[in-house]
Amino acid sequence: MDVKKGGVVSKLLENVQIPKMFRATQTFSRQIIKPAEIPGVVSAELSQEKISGQIKKGMNIAITAGSRGIANVDIITKAIVDFVKSRQANPFIVPAMGSHGGATAEGQIEVLEGYNITEKTMGCPIKSSMDTVMLGHSELGLPVYMDKTAYESDGIIVSCRVKPHNAFRGDYESGPLKMMVVGLGKQEGAESVHSDGMGKIARNLPANAKVILEKAPILFSISFVENAYDETCKIEAIHKDDIMAREPDLLKLSWANMPQIIVGEGDVLIVDEIGKNYSGGGVDANITGTFSTEYATGGVQVQRTCMLDISEVSHGNALGTGLASAITKRLFDKIDTEKMYPNCLTSTVLKSAIIPLVLATDKEAIQACIRTLTDTDKEKARVIRIPNSLHIGHIMLSEAYYEDVTKGKYAGLKAEDEPAYMEFDADGNLKTAIVRKQK
Repeated sequence: MDVKKGGVVSKLLENVQIPKMFRATQTFSRQIIKPAEIPGVVSAELSQEKISGQIKKGMNIAITAGSRGIANVDIITKAIVDFVKSRQANPFIVPAMGSHGGATAEGQIEVLEGYNITEKTMGCPIKSSMDTVMLGHSELGLPVYMDKTAYESDGIIVSCRVKPHNAFRGDYESGPLKMMVVGLGKQEGAESVHSDGMGKIARNLPANAKVILEKAPILFSISFVENAYDETCKIEAIHKDDIMAREPDLLKLSWANMPQIIVGEGDVLIVDEIGKNYSGGGVDANITGTFSTEYATGGVQVQRTCMLDISEVSHGNALGTGLASAITKRLFDKIDTEKMYPNCLTSTVLKSAIIPLVLATDKEAIQACIRTLTDTDKEKARVIRIPNSLHIGHIMLSEAYYEDVTKGKYAGLKAEDEPAYMEFDADGNLKTAIVRKQK
């Protein structure tokens, strides 16, 4: 795509004023398990007789590792590996990420490497394959698949985070059931459960999971919940017989710990960086309000959203761009459709990968969003800037919010400096950092 700075588009945008912005901090509840404490907590959970008794000497144990950017995922995974070894069993890691990583075995290993999960760091083999076995059909008639290597093991430990999904609602969203059905199901399993569309996945997920729990060697789940600061706040081992009953409670706990953009609404949202390490959809729509389907709602309410860049660990999987009003050429040039499109073809959700307006610079992307606002005073545009959709303790807000924030209208929101114009370099890219650099 030929996107130039200085052409007709640049001239149409050159006089659009970007309002003054100020830094602000958002404060949320912060129950936390510190990284140094995690191995001990994992060991304590796994040492429960009902759990530890599932691991016998000499067993070959598969441990799942997914594609989400989960806090301390390498520490948690290593602690599980070490516990299995302490029981004189033989652990190995299985990438459980459906069609992510470009739906290839090599791509899924590459994703794990980005999270510091390698054979060297974990001290055990990683067995990555897209081969599956079909376990049968669900009560709704859908075929149920499972990673062949995991299925042929002596037991499977489902390690995963519990979190609200960004495209549907149900008693089971992102958690053990989804890890079993979609993650361990590989591309075929993911396609099966998504085949009726996102409107039916809330019923398909538990139906397919029942087959897996009945026919696959699932031992237990070790599930974790994060606080609003992307920190581990709960770790819990759940026997296979209790997973269906317990997961909805952990989902409620996750909802209670979700952060939010406290002002609630605005005109323009700027997202500095998207990526699979922030959300399966590139951005967490529960924060940004940019939902890819009609089956979920929430998040901040704005007219326009611009996305400026993509994380390196996403390897070009730029899901989420289709939810933006505008993106930069820098982001566009990093898109790898071989990594991005398998997710869309599998999930049946195409909106996340549609290409929005592509602007030459950060400045022009922001200006395009402001210029196209309707029914608002553009000179007093309410602009919100976040680093990504996972870490929103520090944000920036435009001058239109300043008086209300300083007068205490928003509980948990505090201004850190006064409004000032953001700085851009000669190429039109942002220089002003959201977090002020320490001198």
